[in-house]
Amino acid sequence: MLSSFFASVLTRLTLRWPVIVFAATWTACLTLTVALASFSPEVAFVSAISSSSSCESEGLIRVLSDVPGDILCLPAHLFSKSKIDFIVPPVFAAVVVAGSAFLVRALGLWEGDEPR
Repeated sequence: MLSSFFASVLTRLTLRWPVIVFAATWTACLTLTVALASFSPEVAFVSAISSSSSCESEGLIRVLSDVPGDILCLPAHLFSKSKIDFIVPPVFAAVVVAGSAFLVRALGLWEGDEPR
């Protein structure tokens, strides 16, 4: 009885194998998009302020400015975590996931699979 259950489940999975592979591929693509969109600004900011820091004194942090070549050094105690730091990353990730899902929907990648 148990083997017949597994056989029926295996039969259903093999019939849907292309759909499962398709869903897994798009899930991986969306996950990669979210990861890149979430971590790339952070990596860029950290590398920009720490790679060639020109602040000679201890306790100063180099801050990026709009003017190229302009160096702004501020005391480190001015930079601390706030309550909004816990809210912004999940909201940003949700916006990226929703945008990716709308992009996939707009491209209509599954329209060939739907009956008319």
